Amino acid sequence: MRYKPGPAAMDLEDELKHFIVEALMLEDVNPDDIDPESPLFNEGLGLDSIDALELATAINKRYGVRITASDNSNNAIFRNLRSLAAYVAARNKPAE
Repeated sequence: MRYKPGPAAMDLEDELKHFIVEALMLEDVNPDDIDPESPLFNEGLGLDSIDALELATAINKRYGVRITASDNSNNAIFRNLRSLAAYVAARNKPAE
């Protein structure tokens, strides 16, 4: 069964689309054109390793979610917008 994000996840995905374009200054990318299941790197959005570092730093500042260069899960985290949103959502829960 294919994962279908709920409304909160969809909001975060939409927010991250705009955040990625803004944080990485992708002037010729329309956030609404980013497919949540397309790769963020190489053939998809076309990001590179420098973009990954900048994006990880920006996510830490904005969401308080740390993604380190040595994390073995980076390929899965940055696979696409949907996986990045799921990672951020899972680690950015308000304290109860």
